[in-house]
Amino acid sequence: MLEEQLKYAFNQFEHAQIYKSFKELASGHINDTYLIETTKKPYFVLQRINHGVFKDVPGLIENKVNISNYIKAKLQHLSAEELERSVLTFARAKNGNSYYKDEDGNYWNLMFFIDDSITFEKVMDAEIAYEGGKLFGGFINLTNDFDTSLLTEVIPKFHDMNYRYSQFHSALQSAPKERLFKAQTCIDSVIDLKEEMHILQKLKESGEIKLRVTHNDTKISNALFSKDNKGLCVIDTDTVMPGIVHYDFGDAIRTICNTAVEDERDLSLVAFNFEYYEAYEKGFLEKLESSLSQIELLYLPLGAKTMIFIMALRFLTDYLNNDIYYKTKYPDHNLDRSKNQFKLIQSFDEKLSKQLK
Repeated sequence: MLEEQLKYAFNQFEHAQIYKSFKELASGHINDTYLIETTKKPYFVLQRINHGVFKDVPGLIENKVNISNYIKAKLQHLSAEELERSVLTFARAKNGNSYYKDEDGNYWNLMFFIDDSITFEKVMDAEIAYEGGKLFGGFINLTNDFDTSLLTEVIPKFHDMNYRYSQFHSALQSAPKERLFKAQTCIDSVIDLKEEMHILQKLKESGEIKLRVTHNDTKISNALFSKDNKGLCVIDTDTVMPGIVHYDFGDAIRTICNTAVEDERDLSLVAFNFEYYEAYEKGFLEKLESSLSQIELLYLPLGAKTMIFIMALRFLTDYLNNDIYYKTKYPDHNLDRSKNQFKLIQSFDEKLSKQLK
């Protein structure tokens, strides 16, 4: 049944290829993504967008397509083969749209598969961090002059600190007493850090920091690498929206520089890897520094701390709300995730202060 559905959806796009088989791709937790193998290359990546999570799927897909086309126009000096490996290429549907909508209301989009490429779930050395920094820094640099008003905000208030604190305070009012007691140390940290964690929000709202095209999911698995570990292409652009550079820099640092997994309960294992931070920052700024203002550069480290904090806050809020958002494996899973992120903040502060002395 699934294969027939995939084959039918695949054939609603302009590609002049013959379907052969499919494989499910495990990257990503929201959408369903499949590798479509055809009788001859190129192969394709067929994606069903989760319209329960994303309320404006046509806008989301147009974001992806428009940004890819914009970057391609900037890279016309590359050969056709280099261009295909450096930027996502989308096939148009036979109805003329960038997507196909099936009878059940599902939205599909189709991309050309980038062959001989690899991804990393975790950074294992500084070179990968450096190459990742170059990729994501290059993405922001190439879209530096794109008009962000043309983008759909696919997840409203995604990194809005006022909104996240409002959610937190609502959760405090209705949280069970036992959970409030267990979470008190984390709650105190949220209150203590409130002023510092609103600095970027205020700079954004005042216009002192430029609104840019941001990826908003800059974990290392959303970067494609060649077999010799050189950065190729930024992928999974579903969450491309207007934002500030600190969001993308900070989110990458949060996921790359934790020495432990996100829900590690032994906090002695949680530390901030400053070597990876410096490697990522080096690559990021090599591609982007000339496009950044002095105030953007000054607050890059705060971007890292802020994005770690916002995840600590979201995990804590969900814990106080009895785990209604994130999937959990045991009762205090979200609390452990929050403690993990707060420990990472502590380690980051310690490592950064040593570097500044």
